[in-house]
Amino acid sequence: MEFDIVISGGQVIDGTGRPSFRTDVGIVGDRVAAVSELSHSSARMKIDADGLIVCPGFIDMHAHSDLPILSSPEHRPKVHQGVTLDVLGQDGLSYAPATDESLIALRSQLRAWNGDPEGFNWDWRSVDQYLDRLDGGVAINTAYLVPHGTLRLAVMGYEARPPSVDEMDRMVTLLAEGLQAGAVGMSAGLTYVPATYASDAELVELCKTVAAFGGYYSPHHRNYGITAIEAYRDCIEIARSSGVALHLAHAHLGFAVNRGRAPELIELMDEAISEGIDLTFDTYPYLAGSTYLHALLPTWCQEGGREPTLARLSDTSNRTRLKTELEILGSDGWHGIPADWSTVVISGVTNEQHRALVGKSIDEIAVELGTDPFGAFCQVLIADELGTSCLMHIGNEENVRLLMTHPAHTAGSDGILVGDQPHPRGWGTFPRYLGVYARDLGILTLEQAVRKMTSVPARRLGFADRGILQPGNAADVVCFDPLTVSDTATYAAPRQQPIGIPHVIVNGRVVVADGSHTGDLPGRVLRRGQAAPPRSNA
Repeated sequence: MEFDIVISGGQVIDGTGRPSFRTDVGIVGDRVAAVSELSHSSARMKIDADGLIVCPGFIDMHAHSDLPILSSPEHRPKVHQGVTLDVLGQDGLSYAPATDESLIALRSQLRAWNGDPEGFNWDWRSVDQYLDRLDGGVAINTAYLVPHGTLRLAVMGYEARPPSVDEMDRMVTLLAEGLQAGAVGMSAGLTYVPATYASDAELVELCKTVAAFGGYYSPHHRNYGITAIEAYRDCIEIARSSGVALHLAHAHLGFAVNRGRAPELIELMDEAISEGIDLTFDTYPYLAGSTYLHALLPTWCQEGGREPTLARLSDTSNRTRLKTELEILGSDGWHGIPADWSTVVISGVTNEQHRALVGKSIDEIAVELGTDPFGAFCQVLIADELGTSCLMHIGNEENVRLLMTHPAHTAGSDGILVGDQPHPRGWGTFPRYLGVYARDLGILTLEQAVRKMTSVPARRLGFADRGILQPGNAADVVCFDPLTVSDTATYAAPRQQPIGIPHVIVNGRVVVADGSHTGDLPGRVLRRGQAAPPRSNA
C-alpha cells in the first residue's frame, strides 16, 4: 500500500487518554489509514517525528473567529497552535441567521470582537448560506452554534420583553433551520443584549428543539461574579427541563468573591452528571477575561442598540444612576460586582485617534484625562462609538487549575483575534496547556491534556470520526515537541507564534511544515447530523 503521508518514529498520543506508544502513522487522502509500524512502506511524503508527540488535531471549543477566518483564511493564530477545528457562533452572538436590518446591528455590536473589514462581502443571511461561505478556502475546519441572541435580534430587535407566540414560533423555526443545515447546537450570551432579556422559559423552549436534533446548549450564563454558582445551577436546570446536552462556556470563577470556590462548581456538575445530564465545559488557561467595553454597562443602558446607548451615555441625567450601579451596587454588566477600574485594560479601539489608550487601564486613562475613572469610561465609549475592546484581570489561579483536572473539561481559547493588543489566549491557549500546565506544573499529564483537546470535544460535537488517532478517522494530525512546546504570546505582545509545534495536518493536507505555514487551505465546515432526521423529544 502506498501512503500519501507517513509520519514516522513519533510517540503517539491517540486522544483516548491511554499512555503514549511509539509507532508510525500513515495517511491516504483525508483519512488515517494506519497507526502501526510502517518503516518499509512507500509514501509520497515522509515526516520524521523522532522526538515528537503525534496526536489528533486540537479542537477549540470556544472560538470567536467568525469573521477573521474569512478575512484571513490562513488563520495563522490558530493553526500554528495545532488547532484543526474552531467552534464558532459563541456567546449567543454571531452573524447568522440574520435579516438585512439585524445584520447591520450585529456588525456594529460585534466590531470589538471580530472587526468590520472594509469591502467585506456580507452575502449570506441564513445559517446554511454562512456555512457555505466557510466551506472551503480556509485553513482549518469549522463548526457552528446557532446564537440565541442573533435569533432574538432577527425576530424582535432589541426589545426588552418576552416574545409573543408568533415571535417564539419564528425563533424556533429559524433555530430548526440552522440545526437542519448542520449547526451543532445553540449558544447563549445571557449578559449581552438582547439575550439578557430572555426568560428561562424561552431558553427551555428553544433547547427542546436543540435536543430534538441531537445538538447541545452552550450558555455564557447570567452571572460570572456575585451569583456565579447560582447561575451555573440555572444552566443545569434548563438542561434538565429541556433534555438538552449541556456545555458550559468558559466556565471560570473569576473575581475575588469566588476565590477557592471551584470545588463547589465541581460538586454541582458532578451531581448533574450523576443524575444523567450530559454535561461538559471549557476553560482557557489565563486569568484575564476579554470582551467589548460596553458589555460592562447595565442592561438598561444598552437597550435599543448603539445609538440609544450612546445617547444615554451622553445624557448627564443618567450619569448618577449609572455611576451608582457600576461603582456601588454592581451592575449586571459587571456581574453584580462593584467596578474595579484598575482591572479593566483597553485592548483595541476603532477610532485611530485613540490608539494611545491601548494597554492602559481605565484608572490610568482617568489620570491622563484629569477626571474620575467613571468619567473616563464614559468618555472612551462615546469617543470610540462603542467600538472598544478590553481585558479584565479578574481571574483566580487556583480555580483555573482545579477545573482543568475534571474529566468533563475541554479547552477553549475564547480568543478575540482583532484589536491593537488583544488577549494572548487567541495565540497561546493550546501550547500553554501542554507546556505550562502539563509539562512544567504537572497539573495534567500530556495524555490527559491531549484528550481534553481532542476526543472529549469531538464527542460533544458529535463527530465520531475525529478526536482519536485511529484508522478510518479524519486525518487531522499535530506533531509537537514535548520538551519545547510553549506559548510565547503575552499581554504586552499577544500576536506571537508558539514554539514546538512543527507540523499540522488538516484533512490529510499539510498546513504547517517545519513550523512554516504552507498556504494550503483544506478546511471544511463540519455539519452535524445531516443524514439523520431529528429525534422525537417525546
